[in-house]
Amino acid sequence: MEGLLFLAHRIPFPPNKGDKIRSFNLLRHLSTRYAIHLGAFVDDPDDWQYRDALKPYCASIKLLPLHPRRAKLASLVGLLSGEALTLPYYRNRELARWADELAASGAVTRGLAFSSAMAQFMPKNLARRVLDMVDVDSDKWTQYAPTQRWPLSWLYAREGRKLAAWEARVARDFDATLLVSNAEAALLQQRAPAAQHKIGAFENGVDAEYFSPARDYPNPYPPGVQGVVFTGAMDYWPNIDAVSWFAERIFPAVRAAVPGAQFTIVGSHPTEAVLELARQPGVVVTGSVPDVRPWLAHAACAVAPLRIARGVQNKVLEAMAMARPVVASAQAAEGIRAEAGRDFTLALGEAEFARAVVARLQSVSTAAPARDCILAHYDWARNLSTIDPLFEQATVVPPILETCPA
Repeated sequence: MEGLLFLAHRIPFPPNKGDKIRSFNLLRHLSTRYAIHLGAFVDDPDDWQYRDALKPYCASIKLLPLHPRRAKLASLVGLLSGEALTLPYYRNRELARWADELAASGAVTRGLAFSSAMAQFMPKNLARRVLDMVDVDSDKWTQYAPTQRWPLSWLYAREGRKLAAWEARVARDFDATLLVSNAEAALLQQRAPAAQHKIGAFENGVDAEYFSPARDYPNPYPPGVQGVVFTGAMDYWPNIDAVSWFAERIFPAVRAAVPGAQFTIVGSHPTEAVLELARQPGVVVTGSVPDVRPWLAHAACAVAPLRIARGVQNKVLEAMAMARPVVASAQAAEGIRAEAGRDFTLALGEAEFARAVVARLQSVSTAAPARDCILAHYDWARNLSTIDPLFEQATVVPPILETCPA
């Protein structure tokens, strides 16, 4: 088998959060065609234990520690160099040397960089170089800026501009650049018109057998509770903003109409701001749980009240796979190939969100069409197969539909 260099900004295991779900499935798929040489950072000490879990998919593994606090300080070099702070945040001479040595020896002839930050390590002398940018991260920083006070507002706006320039540059340099949805791909095409023909998308997938509503899950909610659930990593700013907005501005109206409602925030590493939300009546913060499926299976509805978002929200796909009614903001629904009003409920603004959640709590229906949509369009094997030609010839992933066909 030919060798492929796979570079990821975070160890692609366990697949328990958005980027790691995508990177692990991509790694597993490519390992059936290539001898994978994996280089990745470990930013959570608990993740070191998973090195052995990756061995069946890799010919060699290079894991390096990344200490977020130190990396943030190191990233400030970008203020002097004029580059996006994201690049020095991840910069690492040892990883760069390892990648260059693999390429020089002929051990790898192709490469996949997962996230724009990892493009800086990809040797230029490989036969094919593919970048899975996933999201246009620069736009996320631009969205962050107006939510913060100076100097963070200035810093985030600067990061948005500088990272956008880097994204356009690497899209021109790589043989193909992939994103998670048509909307993300279209945005990058606008920003990098010279690389338009090399930019495409492949959708995420969902393990529909794992996220199956047919199993008998234990009920984690107290008797008489009507669960409203949010799932996600709770040290991620868009998720923090989403649950804070929902708990403080929307849920009180929901609970006034449905006294038995409980808003449960399920996810690892909750910040102090998230933990404080549990002081409000009817709000529960679980922290990390061994299995999110019981919380989804027995919830009356799942909510995705994101106001800042990029790409496709796995939390929405997983709730749909579990045939749970989902109430989502426009930002959370963007890029998902599903039909509002049939597969999920789209809510714009606080009052509309509250009314939509109350309506779901007062209904006993499931969301069978949503699961049908997942089964039809979010299969990992089928979606990943579209990228195989990119390592052999100059093509892009074919356009994808915006909604599930009726």
